[in-house]
Amino acid sequence: MTRHRVLIGLVTGAFGAALLLGLGGCASKSPPRATTGASKPSTPSGTRPGAYYKDDGPAANLPADIDRIPDAEPRAEPLHRFANRPYNVFGVEYTPLTALTALRQRGIASWYGRKFHGQKTAIGEVYDMFAMTAAHPTAPLPSYARVSNPRSGRSVIVRINDRGPFHPGRVVDLSYAAAHRLGIAQGGSGEVDFELLLPPFSASATSAVAIKPATPVEPSPPSEPAPIATGPAAAVAGEAFYVQLGAFGNFANAQVFQQRMSAELATTPRVQQIDALFRVRLGPFDSREAAVIARDRAQGILATSLPIISGSVR
Repeated sequence: MTRHRVLIGLVTGAFGAALLLGLGGCASKSPPRATTGASKPSTPSGTRPGAYYKDDGPAANLPADIDRIPDAEPRAEPLHRFANRPYNVFGVEYTPLTALTALRQRGIASWYGRKFHGQKTAIGEVYDMFAMTAAHPTAPLPSYARVSNPRSGRSVIVRINDRGPFHPGRVVDLSYAAAHRLGIAQGGSGEVDFELLLPPFSASATSAVAIKPATPVEPSPPSEPAPIATGPAAAVAGEAFYVQLGAFGNFANAQVFQQRMSAELATTPRVQQIDALFRVRLGPFDSREAAVIARDRAQGILATSLPIISGSVR
């Protein structure tokens, strides 16, 4: 879990160092802390089944009672002062939740092991691959979640204390112990249901809402468009305006759409992750008037209606 230290805050752990050197992986994956190994953006080793990353893996000697390691016990904890700030990894902007709120996702879980064992997580704790913990790109730190294997019906409760994964299509990085309990450690990754737990903490009181991606815009290619000026961003943190081109639940799809829009608009939009969606936007603009001008030009090129979104400068 030393993932990436966040540019404005701190990314710690294995991933933290990687991020500072060139933006790396997971044990402290995200900028605000450490990154996790299994979800690092490195290459899986050869054709080995499971494909956890070649520079990571399980411990040489596993505890005899690894199957009996208990779930994390949810409790009320203050959120970390720095690890929940917006951050950027590999050109993607992430906006963590700053309060416990309903969040449920289905996607691929990976795990990180010995490479990050003993390194610091995003909130400064030492990563223990045999504890029931996890890393998530936008969940509040620290918080608790139930992660379930829809195939086997197994589930675990983990404490989220790190940032990551930053690999397209993955929703959570688990400790080795959690992945082992779910039955996905041997395979390196597996499909899971992720559910953020809310107080009061009880096995049956968790309420969550599935977040569905918005339908992306399907524009028509223009001929030799003039560049769209994005205008200066607000000088200080405050309200800013964006022209939203599309929103996706998958980073890879957002990236492809970003490249397409860059070619058609002669301007490179940014990708921002807010909650569970990757939003492709023009901006920020320091006034609604500037955003309207950019929107009108983009609508003229793409021949479709585009919304203006207001929010804080990111």
